[in-house]
Amino acid sequence: MTRPLDVAIVGAGVAGLAAATLLARAGHRVVLYEQFETPRPVGSGLMLQPSGLAALARLGLRAEVEALGARIGGLQGVAMPHGRVVFDLAYAELDPALHARAVHRAALHGVLWRAFLASGATLEAGRRIVAVETRAGGRASVVDEAGRVSASADLVVDASGARSVLRGAVVPGAAPRAFAYGAVWASFPDIGIAPGRLMQRYVAARVMIGYLPLGRVAAGEDPCAALFWSLKPRDHSAWAVGFEAWRDEARAIWPELAPALATLPGAEAFTLASYGHFTAARVHRGPMLLIGDAAHATSPQLGQGANHGLLDAVSLADALAAAPDLPAALAQHERARRRQVRFYQRASLLMTPFFQSDSRILARARDATFAPVAAIPWVRREMLRTLAGLKTGLLTSARSADALAGAPEAADAATPMA
Repeated sequence: MTRPLDVAIVGAGVAGLAAATLLARAGHRVVLYEQFETPRPVGSGLMLQPSGLAALARLGLRAEVEALGARIGGLQGVAMPHGRVVFDLAYAELDPALHARAVHRAALHGVLWRAFLASGATLEAGRRIVAVETRAGGRASVVDEAGRVSASADLVVDASGARSVLRGAVVPGAAPRAFAYGAVWASFPDIGIAPGRLMQRYVAARVMIGYLPLGRVAAGEDPCAALFWSLKPRDHSAWAVGFEAWRDEARAIWPELAPALATLPGAEAFTLASYGHFTAARVHRGPMLLIGDAAHATSPQLGQGANHGLLDAVSLADALAAAPDLPAALAQHERARRRQVRFYQRASLLMTPFFQSDSRILARARDATFAPVAAIPWVRREMLRTLAGLKTGLLTSARSADALAGAPEAADAATPMA
């Protein structure tokens, strides 16, 4: 575009901070609205897949994040009590240089926050935005719960997450479909039982317990790890009351966890996460755009949430730089992101019941078939591409993570690969 835009971004999460930083650096006048007085992350840890790392490289932040996070070479899932390996995947099978990086949410937020502060964007904290009002000339203003109306903007970006109250302005009547299972998360000093790997244990599909090394929250601190446990949100109160019984159950399933479990004082050490599934039929209408979980929320089974938020931010910045006007830019962004987002949304929805549900049939099918099927070379390659965030459709993939993130030096590798 030939002129700078006035941009209002709602939500200082991963997608919102990344988009605000990129657009402000490009010369747009950006105001970021955040409901908390002090923006802060929610949750314990996450996986930055090669796709997300490539997007961070576009922001110039990959090295800083990698210095804090833990390198993850693969993941393993084991069904208990018989100890059958459900899957055992390593990124290096696809490319020796390929890996993920697990990071504490506070560490990632800190890196993104510092970049935002240096970008020239403006922060409006303590502003819970509840509505968007259209103005003359195709502009719009955001309205907070106190009734305060912002100055009008050319573009309003909703990056407020899965519980967005604004997405109805783009997709009227849309709401996420809640999953029965969520999870509780806690972080503690890494005891070294899963170096360089995400490890999971399953009991049918009703129990999933995972251990993920996270690296450091800040430079100089000791390494930490995340523990997560599948739980129906409606059962959270009963789980908290019976915490000691749960600790015994977890220790029986995974004895090597005993030292970590002993460090947890009680249920208060955990954060409850609930999940819902939503895929916007369209992500923009007029001057408003949805990105991140506001546009596409699902369970974390494929570990793509933060990665897709980062890719959304990069795609938006690229579209605004290349297109002749705002409507063309938003249409270009939607086309660029549609196929990959929809593939992962469908794949995650399909996979979730095999790992988080009350179905004994699906659990037995998983335990009996996943490992043999994964031994088929083509299937295994596609599983690894899916894990790495490289898939763009059922039979297509980006040639590299850099190409997926629009890195200029990877332009010749951007053609999807069957």
